Amino acid sequence: MGGLLAFSRVIDGLNERFGRIADYCVLFACLVSAGNATVRYLFSYSTNGLLEVQWYLFGAVVLLGAPYTLKRNEHVRVDLVYMSVSPRARLWIDSLGFTLILIPAGLYLTWLSFPFFWQSFLSDEVSQNAGGLILWPAKLLLPLGFALLTVQGVSELIKRVAALSGAIEVATDYEKPLQ
Repeated sequence: MGGLLAFSRVIDGLNERFGRIADYCVLFACLVSAGNATVRYLFSYSTNGLLEVQWYLFGAVVLLGAPYTLKRNEHVRVDLVYMSVSPRARLWIDSLGFTLILIPAGLYLTWLSFPFFWQSFLSDEVSQNAGGLILWPAKLLLPLGFALLTVQGVSELIKRVAALSGAIEVATDYEKPLQ
């Protein structure tokens, strides 16, 4: 179990770094958005490239931030049952969810999205908008984000199994979102 937990820590560290990148993408997206609006209204100038940069950054926030969110146990859940069961039952629910849903879906989505990116990369695909950007960097975010989410699911599964065996403790606390 020690080797698997070490592997889990490596995955956690990797997604921690990508989570920081996602954090900076939020800042850059806000700056590009504000700069684009300022230039458009002050100088009556705009370019599709600036809009596409914003889209790329927002995509990076979601796709690179999702694994980090899962790592921090701050992802969205269907909490109808989860909140009313014991911590051990929560570990089982998480383990089954990772095994039956998240990991298989992540593998499938990574597999589906990689050719989409690869074809764009090989053809050096460019946006059809005037002043548009190359598209493969945005399309790369899909397989990368799904792959990172999948390996984070593996990390979380390792931790849940270790907690079920008594090797470590995992916080299963969950606060219902305020709505």
